[in-house]
Amino acid sequence: MKFQANLIIATTLSMLTLQAHGAMRQYSATADSSQWFVDRTTRLSCALSHEVPYYGEAIFSATASKNKDLTFNLDMVVRPDSYDFAGLESVPPAWRAGLPARVMGQMKLLKKFDGELTNDISWEMLTELEKGYYPTFYYQDWQNQHDQISVALSSVNFKNAYWEFLQCRDNLLPYSFEDIAFTVMNYKFNSSELTKSSRKRLDMIGEYLNNDPEIESIYISAYTDSYGGRSVNMAMSKKRAEAIKTYMASKGIPEDKIVTDGFGEKRHVAPNDTPIGRDKNRRVVIQISKP
Repeated sequence: MKFQANLIIATTLSMLTLQAHGAMRQYSATADSSQWFVDRTTRLSCALSHEVPYYGEAIFSATASKNKDLTFNLDMVVRPDSYDFAGLESVPPAWRAGLPARVMGQMKLLKKFDGELTNDISWEMLTELEKGYYPTFYYQDWQNQHDQISVALSSVNFKNAYWEFLQCRDNLLPYSFEDIAFTVMNYKFNSSELTKSSRKRLDMIGEYLNNDPEIESIYISAYTDSYGGRSVNMAMSKKRAEAIKTYMASKGIPEDKIVTDGFGEKRHVAPNDTPIGRDKNRRVVIQISKP
């Protein structure tokens, strides 16, 4: 029994010695090489990126939407070969080495995918960087079972880029492509003039189109209620669709990407014997697609 106890103690000491001597491969930018960059080409997305030499890139990003949530992506040159977790700690810089690291959470490692984190922990990482700390990931190397990996984000040269990123995020549109991809708008009675709320909606769509060069096609279909005669209604619906097309073209969308149809009093979505029903039938439907 005594021999077994001594063997266990010896084995434990050997493992601790292994962990303390050379079982960790560390990746981090030096103070001289640490750089942060902001990509803010449109009002649809913002990215704050940081290269980790000989490892990959760390990217914080936000896209146009109501909440403008953050995501974090650890873009690895060599992606995981298995499923695991990486621990995440906030590590003090070398000049504050006496302070302890703080556990922040963990990140899933999915086979053949980059690492990703959602809004709350992404914000926490940014605030730790703002304080001068180094958010650091730790995980078991999937290529060498004897090694562990640490990947640190350097806070050197962070603050100015972070402020630029926050301003970029604040300027993002408060709606996404999904919010405007399918839209139904309504017209005033016997008129090609949109209602006030529909005009506001159309302006919102126009602002989005002005910022997105990837729009592939726009299909505009217009409808009327059953009052006024079929031929008149057909002409009115086509006029309404063409008016929307003219507006889209003024926002820089090539006209050959815009298709219009006027259906007159066909395809009602509500009864025509009530004012509310007729209001619903006087409509234009805009469908926008991307690659």
